[in-house]
Amino acid sequence: MKTMTFAVAALAAVTIAAPARAAEKPSKTQGQAAAPAKDVYAVFETSRGKIGVKLLPAEAPKTVANFVELATAKKEFTDPLTKKARKGPYFDGLLFHRVIPGFMIQGGDPATRDAPFGARAAAGLPFGVSGPGYQFADELPKPGTLLFDKPCVLAMANAGPNTNGSQFFITEGFGAQVPQLEPAACDRSPQGVCGYTRFGQGVCGCERVGEIARAGNAQTRLVKVTITSTPPTCK
Repeated sequence: MKTMTFAVAALAAVTIAAPARAAEKPSKTQGQAAAPAKDVYAVFETSRGKIGVKLLPAEAPKTVANFVELATAKKEFTDPLTKKARKGPYFDGLLFHRVIPGFMIQGGDPATRDAPFGARAAAGLPFGVSGPGYQFADELPKPGTLLFDKPCVLAMANAGPNTNGSQFFITEGFGAQVPQLEPAACDRSPQGVCGYTRFGQGVCGCERVGEIARAGNAQTRLVKVTITSTPPTCK
């Protein structure tokens, strides 16, 4: 799993409350619990149909934020072919450039944008090595935690510890079929754990993963990614 990536900076807002007035009445909202956060879904509209995934911001907040901001054109990235900074719906038009039946399908390489089916490179740049021009850290639990015990898991591809960027994969295999994906103790990582950050779980259209995998490398296009708070049906 290869990708290029960068560290996402977190922004903190500090609010200074004004002094309370004498005999000020309590706010109507005092003592009330905060409204629960809305669920967030990503709908992968491919040339073979839709795959719906529930994103997991509680588990991987930086990874989910990066994916959503790229998908919704809110985040600037560097085009690997032009070397210029740009914004736009990052994942739209990319190919699933690397697929392995029974294992996973991989996409998110910007060099594959609008490339013809079956292509392996663009402008001399081989598929599978490009990203948004930055990298960010893994978000992994302790070794021994099972992340891939179900099929249709959405996770980040990488080229080693803390090299996440934009390339992702969706699994077909699970459990005993994919032990190499689970977090493991590792001295190559400052965190002491290596693996692949899980940031979503499929909710519909997961049969497409196998169809895409069996079609072969670069034979399926990711037409569009839509972010929504409404559970998708993949119809």
